[in-house]
Amino acid sequence: MEERRENVAVVGASPKEDRYSYKAMKLLEGKGHNPIPVAPARKEILGRKVFPSLMAIPDKIDTITLYVGPARQISVLDEALRIKPKRIIFNPGTENPIEYNRLKEAGIEVIVACTLIMLCTDQF
Repeated sequence: MEERRENVAVVGASPKEDRYSYKAMKLLEGKGHNPIPVAPARKEILGRKVFPSLMAIPDKIDTITLYVGPARQISVLDEALRIKPKRIIFNPGTENPIEYNRLKEAGIEVIVACTLIMLCTDQF
């Protein structure tokens, strides 16, 4: 099976090595994907330009992986509906069942899982 190379927006990306979003960026890169950090307060993470929002990313996004809680997701999910990624991964702690139907109705696959585990078990 040929591995898919994806543009993956990592919302809530962090430069702190102990954060799951940082680990996900490294693992995505290691698996040949293109992690795109999204974090308004940062300029660069892992040598990659950080974008303040999903709308600021010039490339087509295949997957959004969330590392921000439901209280900080409203504008992110509104932007996701505009850019229409194939899927959004709600990592542990980011689950937001109230929003799932709205995303699914727009044709966006909703996955409630851990990006790190998905990558390590070839389910990404």
